[in-house]
Amino acid sequence: MNYRMIAYLSGLIILILAGFMLLPLLVAVIYAEQSGLTFLWTVLAAAAAGGLLTLLKPRNKAMYAREGFVITALGWIIISLIGAAPFTLSGQIPNYLDAVFETASGFTTTGASILTDIEALDKCMLFWRSLTHWLGGMGILVFMLALVNLSGGQGNHLLRAESPGPSVGKMVPNLRKSSIILYGIYVVMTLAEVILLLAGGMPLFDSLCHAFGTAGTGGFSIKAASIGYYDSYYLQGVIAVFMVLFGVNFNFWFFLLMRKFSAAFGMSEVKTYLGIILCATAAITLNIAGAFSTLFDALHHAFFAVSSVITTTGFATVDFDKWPQLSRVILVLLMIVGACAGSTGGGVKVSRMLIVFKSGIYEIRKLLHPRSVKVLTMDGKAVGPDTVRGIHNYLVVYFAVTVASVLLVSLDNYDLVTTFTAVEATLNNIGPGLALVGP
Repeated sequence: MNYRMIAYLSGLIILILAGFMLLPLLVAVIYAEQSGLTFLWTVLAAAAAGGLLTLLKPRNKAMYAREGFVITALGWIIISLIGAAPFTLSGQIPNYLDAVFETASGFTTTGASILTDIEALDKCMLFWRSLTHWLGGMGILVFMLALVNLSGGQGNHLLRAESPGPSVGKMVPNLRKSSIILYGIYVVMTLAEVILLLAGGMPLFDSLCHAFGTAGTGGFSIKAASIGYYDSYYLQGVIAVFMVLFGVNFNFWFFLLMRKFSAAFGMSEVKTYLGIILCATAAITLNIAGAFSTLFDALHHAFFAVSSVITTTGFATVDFDKWPQLSRVILVLLMIVGACAGSTGGGVKVSRMLIVFKSGIYEIRKLLHPRSVKVLTMDGKAVGPDTVRGIHNYLVVYFAVTVASVLLVSLDNYDLVTTFTAVEATLNNIGPGLALVGP
């Protein structure tokens, strides 16, 4: 294990985090909030720690898969522990463990919260809380790869450990350029949403915070009523559409950017993802139609809920926990499926589900026609046995963690719906579940 390389890259992560923490400090200056000083002290301490770690430049720069996974896991822990400091130092979240929960929920774009009065927080704290979503959505490691020119093998191990999905590839031969393209698309889409929200009359501060939550598919709102606070079909519609867009594999946007339209629109994962959204929205609309004054109202709220849950964002316009059982079951299934690989969304991922489904059909055909020669393909490319085995291993671990977590949470003696959906909502980075952990 190359410990010095791990320490060096951890230092870079801390320095990047310190740089981003200057933004809520600026917000505190704008709104003249004394609590903003805690960001200054945290930035200074983080910069000192990160600077010391980066001074230990490794002589051996070799890095393999194990280093990549250690740096990724350690990075998430470090940024959560440091990012929680301003909340506790300012007294806005007095209990440090609560602050770590809130910050970890932000960086992992889960959106679960311990806060009972969100609107009581200062604006600089609300801004930082939402910004953690935006940073966590694309990943600080991807941002680091865009800044630091690591050799291809080193960067690949980091990108593979960080990227959500069964496989990861570079958009262009240079890994640094790939990371820059990813963040470029991410920034442009975020700015586009901010502009559209401003056009609908949402204040700039609110627009930025909700765009951060949408882009990172995190779901932290600055209002207790979430997006339901904004009684506007336009604003809710913009956020719903952008939730869907950020749940699309970013390779799709890259192909469009490069004018490779056939490659973009031929992606079976994206087509399946959009098909699931359409079918789920239609089924829920029909199921809840009687609860709304018009069919359009039912369609609007059904589409928003489906978009929010499948992309694992967690925003809400109404309390979908009060909907009929069929709608609630569909939403729970969408929690598990999740968004596309290579997106900012969570969940198991549509591509994994597709490959598992195709793998099942492939095995059945082999049983029925043992002499036939068939190759498992996706988008015209062969899916190797290593990829299929990796997905099966992932699902085994996913199932084991789910079972263990449900058993642990059940010690609190809550009902089964609360217990199970609380686990699924956090494991899949959604935020709200059903019953006592509903929206």
